[in-house]
Amino acid sequence: MSEEEKLLKEAKKLPWEDRLFHKNWKVRNEANIDLASLCDSIRDPKDPRLREIAPFFKKTVADSNAPVQEKALDALIAFLKAADADAGRYAKEVCDAIVAKCLTGRPKSVEKAQAAFMLWVELEAVDVFLDSMEKAIKNKVAKAVVPAIDVMFQALSDFGARVVPPKRILKMLPELFDHQDQNVRASSKGLTLELCRWIGKDPVKSILFEKMRDTMKKELEAELVNVTGTAKPSRKIRSEQDSEPEHEAVSEASVPGSVEESVADTPQEIDEYELVDPVDILTLLEKSGFWDGVKATKWSERKEAVAELTKLASTKKIAPGDFTEVCRTLRKLVTDVNMAVSVEAIQAIGNLARGLRTHFSGGSCFLLPTLLEKLKEKKPALTESLTQTLQAMHKAACLNLVDIVEDVKTGTKNKVPFVRSLTLSWVTFCIETSNKAVVLKVHKDYVPICMECLNDGTPDVRDAAFSVLTAIAKSVGMRPLERSLEKLDDVRKKKLTEMIAGSGSAVSGGTSTATVQNSVGGVSSTESMQFSEGSFVRKSAASMLSAKRPTSAAPANKKGASVKSASNKKVDGAGRLETAKLTEPPEDIEPAEMNLEEIESRLGSLIQADTISQLKSALWKERLEAISSLKQQVEGLQDLDQSVDILIRLFCAIPGWNEKNVQVQHQVIEVVAYLASTATKFPKKCVVLCLLGVSERVADIKTRAHAMKCLTSFSEAVGPGFVFERLYKIMKEHKNPKVLSEGLLWMVSAVEDFGVSHLKLKDLIDFCKDTGLQSSAAATRNATIKVLGALHKFIGPDIKGFLTDVKPALLSALDAEYEKNPFEGASAAPKKTVRASESTSLSAGGLDSLPREDISGKITPSLLKSLESPDWKVRLESIEAVNKILEEANKRIQPTGTGELFGALRERLYDSNKNLVMATLSTIAGVASALGPAVEKASKGILLDILKCLGDNKKHMRESTLSTLDAWNAAVHFDKMVPYITSALTDTKLGAEGRKDLFDWSSMQLSGLGEVSDTVLLLKPAATAMMDKSSDVRKAAEGCIGEILGVSGQEIIEKNLKDIQGPALSLILERVKPYGSSQEPIESSKGVSIGLASKTNTKVAKSTSNGVTKHGNRTITSRVVPTKGSRSETMFSIQDIALQSQALLNVKDSNKEERERMVVRKFKFEEPRIDQIQDLENEMMKYFREDLHRRFLSTDFKKQVDGLEMLQKALPSFGKEITEVLDILLRWFVVQFCKSNTTCLLKVLEFLPELFDSLKGDAYALTESEAAIFLPCLIEKMGHNIEKVREKMRDLTKQIVQMYSVTKSYPYILEGLRSKNNRTRIECVDLVGFLIDHHGAEISGHLKSLQIVASLTAERDGEIRKAALNTLATGYKILGEDIWRYVGKLTNAQKSMLDDRFKWKVREMEKRREGRPGEARAALRRSVRENGPDVAEQSGEVSQSVVSGAIFARKLYGQPDSMERHLMPNMLVGVSGPTNWNEAMDIISFGSPEQSVEGMKVVCHELAQAINDSEGSLMDELVKDADRLVSCLGNKVAKSFDFSLTGASSRSCKYVLNTLMQTFQNKRLAHAVKENTLDNLITELLLWLLDERVPHMDDGSQLLKALNVLMLKILDNAERTSSFVVLINLLRPLDPSRWPSPATNETFGARNQKFSDLVVKCLIKLTKVLQSTMYDVDLDRILQSIHVYLQELGMEEIRRRAGADDKPLRMVKTVLHELVKLRGAAIKGHLSLVPIDMMPQPIILAYIDLNLETLAAARMLTSTVPGQTHWGDSGANNPTPATNSADAQLKQELAAIFKKIGEKQTCTIGLYELYRISQLYPKVDIFAQLQNASEAFRTYIRDGLAQMEKNAAAGRTPSSLPISTPPPASLTVSSPEFAPLSPVHANSLNDSKSSSAKFEPANLNSPQSYAEDDRAGNAINARVVAPENALSDQRNERFTSGVTSGTLDAIRERMKSMQLAAAAGNIDHGTQPLISVNDSLNFGGVENPALGILPMDEKALSGLQARMERLKSGALESL
Repeated sequence: MSEEEKLLKEAKKLPWEDRLFHKNWKVRNEANIDLASLCDSIRDPKDPRLREIAPFFKKTVADSNAPVQEKALDALIAFLKAADADAGRYAKEVCDAIVAKCLTGRPKSVEKAQAAFMLWVELEAVDVFLDSMEKAIKNKVAKAVVPAIDVMFQALSDFGARVVPPKRILKMLPELFDHQDQNVRASSKGLTLELCRWIGKDPVKSILFEKMRDTMKKELEAELVNVTGTAKPSRKIRSEQDSEPEHEAVSEASVPGSVEESVADTPQEIDEYELVDPVDILTLLEKSGFWDGVKATKWSERKEAVAELTKLASTKKIAPGDFTEVCRTLRKLVTDVNMAVSVEAIQAIGNLARGLRTHFSGGSCFLLPTLLEKLKEKKPALTESLTQTLQAMHKAACLNLVDIVEDVKTGTKNKVPFVRSLTLSWVTFCIETSNKAVVLKVHKDYVPICMECLNDGTPDVRDAAFSVLTAIAKSVGMRPLERSLEKLDDVRKKKLTEMIAGSGSAVSGGTSTATVQNSVGGVSSTESMQFSEGSFVRKSAASMLSAKRPTSAAPANKKGASVKSASNKKVDGAGRLETAKLTEPPEDIEPAEMNLEEIESRLGSLIQADTISQLKSALWKERLEAISSLKQQVEGLQDLDQSVDILIRLFCAIPGWNEKNVQVQHQVIEVVAYLASTATKFPKKCVVLCLLGVSERVADIKTRAHAMKCLTSFSEAVGPGFVFERLYKIMKEHKNPKVLSEGLLWMVSAVEDFGVSHLKLKDLIDFCKDTGLQSSAAATRNATIKVLGALHKFIGPDIKGFLTDVKPALLSALDAEYEKNPFEGASAAPKKTVRASESTSLSAGGLDSLPREDISGKITPSLLKSLESPDWKVRLESIEAVNKILEEANKRIQPTGTGELFGALRERLYDSNKNLVMATLSTIAGVASALGPAVEKASKGILLDILKCLGDNKKHMRESTLSTLDAWNAAVHFDKMVPYITSALTDTKLGAEGRKDLFDWSSMQLSGLGEVSDTVLLLKPAATAMMDKSSDVRKAAEGCIGEILGVSGQEIIEKNLKDIQGPALSLILERVKPYGSSQEPIESSKGVSIGLASKTNTKVAKSTSNGVTKHGNRTITSRVVPTKGSRSETMFSIQDIALQSQALLNVKDSNKEERERMVVRKFKFEEPRIDQIQDLENEMMKYFREDLHRRFLSTDFKKQVDGLEMLQKALPSFGKEITEVLDILLRWFVVQFCKSNTTCLLKVLEFLPELFDSLKGDAYALTESEAAIFLPCLIEKMGHNIEKVREKMRDLTKQIVQMYSVTKSYPYILEGLRSKNNRTRIECVDLVGFLIDHHGAEISGHLKSLQIVASLTAERDGEIRKAALNTLATGYKILGEDIWRYVGKLTNAQKSMLDDRFKWKVREMEKRREGRPGEARAALRRSVRENGPDVAEQSGEVSQSVVSGAIFARKLYGQPDSMERHLMPNMLVGVSGPTNWNEAMDIISFGSPEQSVEGMKVVCHELAQAINDSEGSLMDELVKDADRLVSCLGNKVAKSFDFSLTGASSRSCKYVLNTLMQTFQNKRLAHAVKENTLDNLITELLLWLLDERVPHMDDGSQLLKALNVLMLKILDNAERTSSFVVLINLLRPLDPSRWPSPATNETFGARNQKFSDLVVKCLIKLTKVLQSTMYDVDLDRILQSIHVYLQELGMEEIRRRAGADDKPLRMVKTVLHELVKLRGAAIKGHLSLVPIDMMPQPIILAYIDLNLETLAAARMLTSTVPGQTHWGDSGANNPTPATNSADAQLKQELAAIFKKIGEKQTCTIGLYELYRISQLYPKVDIFAQLQNASEAFRTYIRDGLAQMEKNAAAGRTPSSLPISTPPPASLTVSSPEFAPLSPVHANSLNDSKSSSAKFEPANLNSPQSYAEDDRAGNAINARVVAPENALSDQRNERFTSGVTSGTLDAIRERMKSMQLAAAAGNIDHGTQPLISVNDSLNFGGVENPALGILPMDEKALSGLQARMERLKSGALESL
């Protein structure tokens, strides 16, 4: 034996792995051969050996030796044949190996590799196969690409498109088309052709052809001609093979397949829509300018915009999105006046429907009515596009037959015949293209529509209706049409039958050919199956091309199969037409047909044969005798119930309902009525049989009475609901109008007899509205009105809501009928009853039986969003849309979905537009009426907001509010409104008129009520109002008290007297005295406690009905707080004093264990239910002392606070008593948390820490039940909207967690992470971080919960993301890289965020020298291993103490606890510090003073860069943030100084002042700072300048210098108006709380004096340069602030201060003096913000007049117009003669303007100036100056002036053109209602500015300004009376300007006079001598250059013009 043989023999003993990977290739070869044999021998696919060998193939097929590789592939093929689908787990690795190594080998290897791939597909590893093919086609060697394409081709060809998804292949093909190798291109073409066979040519063309080169396209087009028919799979996947018998056996045993089999075998057609990727067209549309284009005025632009949409929507598949706005726009464009635009819009709708399919269903329903209405246009292009779009909408499944019924009904009733016919044609198309199931479902709706249209006057409409009926018959057979055909006349019946028969023959026409072709198809399929079972035959994709393809008959066969399948479907449909009638079982109420012979045979001996034969007689007398005999026989029958059916059938057959003799008719009706009334169970099908005949008898006057009685008998037997329902159809379709009118009259009697509880009211009202009231016969209309009148008696006025769209004439007739039948409500009892329980009857009858519509679907997010739109028109449209929704719902709606609507409407009650508020009130009234009693729960407390509208001073607004209250009162009872009214009455913002109106309204409501206990709550606010200043309010309150006493019980009044004081008490006692109640109001403690308890119960019940106890505190308690003494006296009554000796808690009978067993232990918080609250109250009464539980259960929050204080004082003395009732207390705290009273909540949060500290001291731990009671609520409410409350809750939670158990508390905190409240989630995330940091070891078992925290990093809310990242960073600090194990699956974006945050954490830890993340934990573990647990515990304590120290330090510096959330854990900056502006701002805001230095460095760097930036873009960005920056720095000033005063370095102080200095050095940044921010900053800087501690600080003198320099820089560069306003406001006394240091020996008065002096110095600095900065300031604002200052002081105070030489007052007078001096009489034009018409006149006016006179006397300005001493006088009434200089000046001005007009560059400006002069001086003849000009120039000027006038009317007048118009005194000045004029002589004024004035704060003497104090006092005395009411002392409060008695004319006259005065003062200013004035005359040494008075210009007139505009718009209100 040779060595080689020996080796092979030895190798066979080795394990498979060793053999297969042996170094000798022959051993490997033998191993693969053996492996193949082994696999061939395995028969069980679950054999464990297969699983053992499977992993080896990934390496064996990649063998480097070619023969071994081939054998390995053989082994793989054998393995795959033996295995099942489970082998798919190894597919990826093996397929990748084959792709890498086998496709470039020997041809045989390649073939075997392909065979292996096919077997993988057979084992359902298709996705892996295609993945590997994607890799294969990217191979650089073309030789490897062709086999890959071939194997895809073969897989598709053999298995079909159902197994191998074509979509993935389609994505691979485009890159193959451009391959450099021709064989690859040929193969890709072949694969494309194969795809065409499976999914059709069109989808392939549309998807692939645009990605091909033209040459390739042509070649493929040529090849596609040869591709015919559809393909069929020849091979099945393994699972299908296993479930079916072998194909050979089937083909031998069976004949070519039957029809059903071939249909089943036909491959399902693949929709091209599913193959393409969706395109997001909304984004593209946004970019295309579509929204602007559709609003264009030119039709061509609109058409282009819509064409762009059409083009974008033409894509095969559109990505779903919000197309609501697009649909709205298209609906408008469909109705566009231009037909081209309309056609384009319709085509766009069609494209959207095709591209979106079902996602466009909402849009289709919205657009359909408009499209159907548009069918009236007869233009062919429009009709064609409409037809195509409507068909596309149905084909794309946007609409189905069920959705369009109502629209089709509307369309068929359209007055235009064209609309009716085309609508029906479209319905025909829809039915033909719908499946049978849908048509079966809707045919009942469409057949009546068509039957009605068959009577139409237009032939086209009739033909279309026939077509619809034919289509229905084709689809579902003749059954649905049989009853309708009976009602047609012979001609129409014949035509319809012929049409249906014609379509039926066409349907069955192709049967014989189908069977022949089917046999061919069967043979081909059998052959192909046999072929597929043979050996593997390699197919090439290139063989599909015509030059290479062998001849084959397969395509023809496949074509036959497809024809066969289609025809078979038709055969199936036609074949069922005859069988449907037999197989469908009849309904119980639909009687089966029965001929007379059957009836007679079934009657048997029941009726005598002679009688029946006589009934058939032709002689009426014989029939009458027979029917009389028959009647007697029927009356004699014993067992009537069994015979009723057959007897009724007999009467219907003979004599029948067509009997002509009246007497016989009478008898028949009587017998039928007897049967109906006597039989115990009268079948409904009997009623159906008789109803048509009886209704026809009702129409006959001779038989009417009998027939009506018969119908009533039917109603008693089966219920009126069924009878009415069947009658609607009969009456509507009957040709005799009497049937309808008389039937309606019977309905009137039926409603009166049976009531409405058995009727479907909506159907009855609709029938009356659509049929009865629309009738042309007056009798029918009158009968319908009577029916509705009868309904009104039972239903009431609600019925009117369903009849709003009825004609006005009919409405008035209906109203008259309603008056005859007034609403009786419950008293309207029915006279007759129904024997049978009606299955269709309504259980909820009576008052609320009218249906309510669910409008939640119509309250869309877009509607709610548009209610908040910034555009008032959009808001108004939205409010009107809500009204329309209510109208459509007949003003009866369900509460579902109205919560969000009320929320949106609540916002509109605070709208700035008062008209919108009134519209909102009207809408809320409508919603309340429509909702009824449910409005109370649904409204979410909106009533309080409604009541606030009574605070408006406009009468219309208050009337609207009262109307809304009337509607609300009608919906809910008045007692449910009382808590809200009580709260509103105590609101100080409700004015006197509002309170009066509300009291009057309440009195009116109370006058009609019985005894209602809740109304007593109104007593206290009414009593308070008895002391109101307004006599009207007092009178209204007195009337209301009278009504309250009338409806409240005497006992209840007595109990509530303790809170009543003043005149109300005597009034009440006087009224109550006649009833014998003059004793003390409080006698027995029992009575009080019971009254309180019952009151509390009712209140809580009402408040919790909305889900949360909202009104317990907030709305019931009065806000009018009595004095302290009276409060304590009433609180501690006699009983309280008597109870002091008892223990506060009585725990003798307490059974805590029993109570705890009842607690449901849930982690999620649920609001307390009413029964739980009542149980709590009972338990509190049981275990708490009476005075304590009375306070706790009071509705007054003050008393609850008192109760807590009692408990708090007694807390140290409690022992086990408090623990025994701890669960009760915790439940009470939960109730308080659910209420909205902040005062009580804060008291609870103050008490709880003390309570838990006390429990901790007693070593008491919370039980699980107590934790389950309290923790869920505490966690949920942690997200309170007040920071102070959140802070206290945060501390409390940490305290409880440490006291209870971290591990047990943790699940509650995790539940908080799932809260709907964002703030709660943020707090819980922070809490998780705290626990990880401090109790990491205790919660180590819960670390998987970090997945929830990590998921929050994907939230939209930035605060949540920040908090989650901070917590995870804390986790990273503790856990290190281990944290990634706990965060779960994250997106790349989330991972990136976490990575960044973790890197930041590492830097921070390095900076703080805390080591690396996770090191502490690892060290702890090591210490546990090495030293035992003690050391670990010790180290844990140390680290904890360090952290707690850090927390203490953080709190010491006053930083908010939420700082971690805003920036980072513990606020420690990383090594590199903040990286950008926002981070720097955050650090400045929330960091400690030392940390914020890093942020300020970044800010200074950014500021420096921005200042040096030449482009200015950086500065633009910083300007936006300037106010925020200064605000942060201003807040940081106090913190930095406080920090430095503790002994720390003053570094942070220097940085903050330096950063502010850099900011204010730039004027742009300084101007961007808002007034409020400037106020805070200046106040802070001045206070620190005065602080005595600053010089003693580190570098104190430098800091003082820096503060001084910064202050000067602010005054130089800040916005000067704001600076003036702020400083004038600061002249008032400063609030003591603003001073930074504790009070020294100085009084606050002395400190305020120093502060005022400093402010005065600042004002001197500003006033000094006022002349040069006059046009930089807003004089109106400055004058307003001066006015406010003077008004607050009042005349008395001003006189007092003038005598005391008060610097602030002197400074204000000096500023005013300087302003008057600089502006002269023009200053009066700047009083727009001062209420000059108020009485008494404002003080500032007297000072202005005084200054003008003084300055005129000093010849510092020319006097005003003579005689103008009062503000109302008009100088325009006494025009003075014109001076020559004025005329000359005007001529010069006109000459200059004409020169401008003559030049091309300035002609427009010149025309505008000329237009302004013509408007201001209408008497000046402009054309007199143009006598020498040409006629063309004069015409040009005329035309130009006309154009300017048009521009001005359109509001396009430019306001910035410099026009200097000196107003001559001779001209009567017209009202200047045009754009303001610019300042005149501005340049000369600027030239004369003085810059030499010095800043001398020490010089405070100003004789000129102040020597006239006595004169001022006298002058002001004569003109001004001190204000009656003292004004508020808040510094920031602004006076509301207003007009009381002034009119527009008065203001116009004043403006004229001011212009004339200014002109008079200006005429000679050039010739006046310069007047030198001594410096001592001016305050602070402000120099006064010689200055004439400025002419009337833009600044002067702006104030009064603005005032006039506001007076026009009604925006001014009285002060």
